[in-house]
Amino acid sequence: MSAAYPHLLAPLDLGFTTLANRVLMGSMHIGLEDSRRHFPALAAFYAERARGGVGLIVTGGFAPNIEGWSKPLAGTLATRAAARRHRQVSRAVHAEGGKIALQILHTGRYAYQPLAVAPSAIRSPISPFTPRALSARGIERQIRAFVRCAALAREAGYDGVEVMGSEGYFINQFLVTHTNRRGDEWGGAYASRMRLPVEIVQRVREAVGPDFIVVYRLSMLDLIAEGSSWAEAAALAKAVAAAGATILNTGIGWHEARIPTIATSVPRAAFAWVTQKMRAELRAAGIATPLAASNRINTPEVAEQVLAGGSADLVSLARPLLADAEFVAKARAGRAEDINTCIACNQACLDHTFQNRLASCLVNPRAARETTLVLRAAPVRRRYAVVGAGPAGLAAATTLAERGHEVQLFEAAAEIGGQFTLARRIPGKEEFAETLRWFGRRLAATGVQVHLATPATAPMLAAGGFDAVLLATGVSARDPRIPGQELPHVLSYVELLRGDRPAGERVAVVGAGGIGFDVAAFLVTPPGHSPTLDLRQWRAEWGVADPAEVRGGVVRACPAPPVRRVTLLQRKGGKFGRTLGKTTGWIHRATLAMKGVEMIGGVNYERITPEGLFVSHGPERRESRLIACDTVVLCAGQEPLRELQAPLVAAGVAVHLIGGADAAAELDAKRAIAQGTQRAATL
Repeated sequence: MSAAYPHLLAPLDLGFTTLANRVLMGSMHIGLEDSRRHFPALAAFYAERARGGVGLIVTGGFAPNIEGWSKPLAGTLATRAAARRHRQVSRAVHAEGGKIALQILHTGRYAYQPLAVAPSAIRSPISPFTPRALSARGIERQIRAFVRCAALAREAGYDGVEVMGSEGYFINQFLVTHTNRRGDEWGGAYASRMRLPVEIVQRVREAVGPDFIVVYRLSMLDLIAEGSSWAEAAALAKAVAAAGATILNTGIGWHEARIPTIATSVPRAAFAWVTQKMRAELRAAGIATPLAASNRINTPEVAEQVLAGGSADLVSLARPLLADAEFVAKARAGRAEDINTCIACNQACLDHTFQNRLASCLVNPRAARETTLVLRAAPVRRRYAVVGAGPAGLAAATTLAERGHEVQLFEAAAEIGGQFTLARRIPGKEEFAETLRWFGRRLAATGVQVHLATPATAPMLAAGGFDAVLLATGVSARDPRIPGQELPHVLSYVELLRGDRPAGERVAVVGAGGIGFDVAAFLVTPPGHSPTLDLRQWRAEWGVADPAEVRGGVVRACPAPPVRRVTLLQRKGGKFGRTLGKTTGWIHRATLAMKGVEMIGGVNYERITPEGLFVSHGPERRESRLIACDTVVLCAGQEPLRELQAPLVAAGVAVHLIGGADAAAELDAKRAIAQGTQRAATL
């Protein structure tokens, strides 16, 4: 056991079984659950995490019946034939010495399918389907489906189940008057509204016996105006524990809540105080049921602090174990610096899930691809040059070297990172520095020869005797060709973020893609300050309150005033931020709205003068107007930077384009890292 993490790595005695440590791998739906042909890949995915030392794995959600489907033909465990298919998953985990529980997920009114059911026929804002209100007999059928699913999970070889009772799903919908308008024994007073989860846990426990883990995921902070009060959440926790729950896991926020809970801009362990509050409530009542804290716990240090401070008995890590399957093993070996840290970007995990795509991880594209993206030792050692130490180049260089090739990495700047060195300067994206730290460690560990402050030339590379050159030279800013853009108060986004030149008090930002949004956030935030690094200020910014003081734990947001007046402009009409991430775009839009950023679309950029930026509207270029400002920042897109390609090809050198040099679509680090890794895996 590492002396640095005595609480995190301590075993947890559950009475009938013992967990090896306090790490619970939280449930993540990665898409492999939804088809039997993907079960071998699902087994390999969980086996790798078990091999990495996770104390208890919780699978992605499986519906107990078709009404509970998240979408048509979603993963379901309702028959003995399905249970037999699941055995390959449980056996793979057990073969690595791990334990695994199946999550039972009934989506209720959140279902994206027409068979949805709920306590009342109230459509959710995240699904086009209005659910059918269940009769009393219908509710009984749903309870039996949960019980049958738990029994089948035991038959399939799982060590337990997690009953999903939070995030606004089916069980959660019974608990609040926002979604439960019933007047029978399943609605009305809270004692009746909480009857469903208590019945489910009690009857599951009766069905599976005393020596089976039953985790209940309890919504401790709904973050919706008509959510549960603290007294109600505490009463439910006590009742569920008495009904037979082995572990209480923390759920934070309904999916329809307008407060971010797991994005990169959320402070680390931002909600551990809620679990600590519940733990104190239970201990005062003489209830010793272990509690797991969740959300934005992404390093062993943070996890240890949560546990050592008495906030919880376990920590639930989901995406951090996508980023690095060996999280626990590295912590135990005293190698925390070698952990590939989750940056909570959501781009390859949650965004993919909500786009009906297989999930993975931006910083670890092998996640959920363990059977297809295999890094085999190279049969012949070759010499490769990688030009550019941005995300694509770093991924390619370290993957090539890990496979046994000789690799030389050339970077014109004095540090690695490329566009990531700019991204980490954006308030709320400080986590991006963790990826550069990890790549720095990988470069050293794999033996890549790094040449910083060394612009590569075609003659140098052609004379180097390389078997191939991988161009990861990135992008250059697109020239918007606006008359007057050569004036001294006009900056590129690179000049602004690097600190080459300051911005004035009134700023016009040309271009409202991802870069434009980032630049606007940078401009309205005081230098060197970010709510992400200050939990108290972050809670005030978003209106997160103590649920003991206000129902649902949500109050009016009180954002700090902006330090500049910013106008964000785009040529296209319609919604701003359409290219932003599916699950984080709304956060960026809300952040800028709170800071008073004016957004103007459908404009033509006419000219820049000392007074500001002149724009017009429509193809007729009508209604020319002045956007008065002290500074204009250009964020008008990027173009591939690949001037080395032609001379190298002419010299007979094999060239591979990766990352921005291949396609300059926004600052797409997800594609860059995946492409760099995949190309290097095949050379």
